[in-house]
Amino acid sequence: MSSHGKQNPSCPCLYHTSKRQHVYRIRKWRTHMKHTNYDLVVIGAGPAGMSAAIQAAMNGAKVAIIDENPIPGGKLLGQLYKDPKSNEWWIGKDIAKMMDEKIKQLPITCFQESEVWGIFPHWKVNLNTGEELSTKNILLATGAAEKAIPIPGWTKPGAMAIGAAQTLANYHRVKPGNKVAIIGIDPLSLTVAHELKLAGIHVIGIFQPPASKFSHEKSNPKQTISYLSTLAHLAPNPWLKGFAKMAKQPFIQTLSTHLPFGINVQGVPLYFRKTILEIEGEQQVEQIKIANLSPNGSIKRTANKTIKVDCVCISGGLYPLTELATLVGCKMAYMKELGGHIPLHNAEMETTEKGIFVAGNITGIESAKVAIAQGKLAGTAISGRMGLLKNVKPAIQKAQKQLRLTRNDSLFHFHPQIEQGRKKVQQLWDQNFPAKEESDQWKQQMP
Repeated sequence: MSSHGKQNPSCPCLYHTSKRQHVYRIRKWRTHMKHTNYDLVVIGAGPAGMSAAIQAAMNGAKVAIIDENPIPGGKLLGQLYKDPKSNEWWIGKDIAKMMDEKIKQLPITCFQESEVWGIFPHWKVNLNTGEELSTKNILLATGAAEKAIPIPGWTKPGAMAIGAAQTLANYHRVKPGNKVAIIGIDPLSLTVAHELKLAGIHVIGIFQPPASKFSHEKSNPKQTISYLSTLAHLAPNPWLKGFAKMAKQPFIQTLSTHLPFGINVQGVPLYFRKTILEIEGEQQVEQIKIANLSPNGSIKRTANKTIKVDCVCISGGLYPLTELATLVGCKMAYMKELGGHIPLHNAEMETTEKGIFVAGNITGIESAKVAIAQGKLAGTAISGRMGLLKNVKPAIQKAQKQLRLTRNDSLFHFHPQIEQGRKKVQQLWDQNFPAKEESDQWKQQMP
């Protein structure tokens, strides 16, 4: 028997504890917290969160921004690429630094290396550092996480998520390896492969993942080529751009899946018909075992081949991080076009819970530039709610227009049907939450 409660007979390691005891402990702990009031609490110091905090603070709001990392910037810190449209370099860590310097000039309190352990009614945000932040408005900008594709040997030192390799190379200036293989053919892996080459790393190729319940259609060569055909405007060189346009034709898609060798993109082979079966090594990554695939993704019964490598990067795609949105009761919707489950939200980035807004990859997987535009829109809408803007409607419309332009001009679309997904979200919102008369709506929003 434990002093904490009654033992669970079905599992001796678990104990029943009364709800009264839980509530008492939470209340007792919270009475020792430091309480501070803010107009807006932003959770996540990535591109969306920083942008929203800056916009709201520039309009006169008292803002707090929370992040678990010691340095703000989120995924910006690992981004480095050349925009083929403008021919200019996008250096994410420099963008993050400029935004951080702007934050320091505004009435924004930053809680770095802090985690949210609870959000309570009347919007009280509790941190693991002993702070309780009271607010009427919360912006969830928690971003996205990488999907795992487990294969034998994936836990060995030297095997990592593609985003980890990107951050090591671009931000920390550390090579993840000297001879790298990549699993998963998608925009992120194509981008990072090019970045690793810029860092002087030998990328031996990008391979299909083996078929499993984790890889889904990513292991099917036909599906992969069909997907790449939707990304013609993103192609990093003229040859791939031409290939992507041709790949829209069913005949070309079929022909491509029968190519015995990979196609070369800026010196990196794309192997549509090869997969990595296992990552081998005694104490760390030493080699990979590869096999040939049929056009539908099944493994051919031929002799397997091994290739020496010292690093394997796994690209399984991204999904929105929505735990906090679920915690506070936001209604969710599954949108394959946006990367998974997202909080249902309106055109001003507000969710079904009053005062809870969202921006960035929590709303669907898109580029950092789109996240920044979403953050600016959310910051503008929140400022309007607080009565900090004289002309609320024009300001919001301007931010919405900028978001549309940014999305249309975006270099990266991780999901080719992103626009269709956004329209579905708006339709769901309109069906479940019919808009009130515009004049009444703005009157009620003003304090």
